Amino acid sequence: MNRTPGRGAALRGTARQAALAIQFMTRLPMPALAVSSEDFQAAMRWFPLAGLLVGGVVAAAFWLGGLISPWLAALAGCAAWVWVTGALHLDGLADLVDGLAASHGNPEKLRAVMKDPHIGSCGVSALVVQLLAKAVLIHELARLAIPALAALMALLMVPALARLGPLLWTFWLPPLHDGLGSRFRGGVLTVHLAAWAAILVPLALLYAPALVAAPCLLGLWGLWLKRRLGGISGDCHGAGIELCETGLLLVLVVAGAT
Repeated sequence: MNRTPGRGAALRGTARQAALAIQFMTRLPMPALAVSSEDFQAAMRWFPLAGLLVGGVVAAAFWLGGLISPWLAALAGCAAWVWVTGALHLDGLADLVDGLAASHGNPEKLRAVMKDPHIGSCGVSALVVQLLAKAVLIHELARLAIPALAALMALLMVPALARLGPLLWTFWLPPLHDGLGSRFRGGVLTVHLAAWAAILVPLALLYAPALVAAPCLLGLWGLWLKRRLGGISGDCHGAGIELCETGLLLVLVVAGAT
């Protein structure tokens, strides 16, 4: 993957790969980057860092909206989530749901539908339900008697923990086809997954212990993909990130209500 050199061309090694992960996973302004295929592969190691930035934007919007009301906190947080990610993962969720609905178990038809740039009624329904679920769960998080710092740290952590998923799924599952998701293969080692887990899990235990459910959710998604599809694609990564984020929000709300 090559891009026109710019100010970011001066970045070297790890910094360039981290910047590329942020550029790929968010809409945050970044310098133009001149990168190699090796940089593109290695960028996946930094997806959790991009998740922390996503979480920071969501938490800030949640806090600002919460100065007025829990519903405005939910609206601001959900809108910020969509904006900062450019709806990248929502697109993957819609494509996967459309493929599952239309393929009726035929793997070739599933791949064909997922490659189609158009979104069907099932995909649209999945997007609506997903956004409603996030908005309602963020509202409940704002409404519960959870310390403000704990709620903000939880929202910071949720996107980062969900983005541990691609590291795990890429290492675990074969690619369904040659595509964007398969281009990251080879850039992730066990040590990268372990290093991020060693950073994020203690933070979760400190501020939001319920988030230690993340490995279970990530593992369940990988297991479902292996049994149902036999592998993973870029759309499956995106869908998994979205569903794991919603699952973690649900865990937070249930834990806060008990």
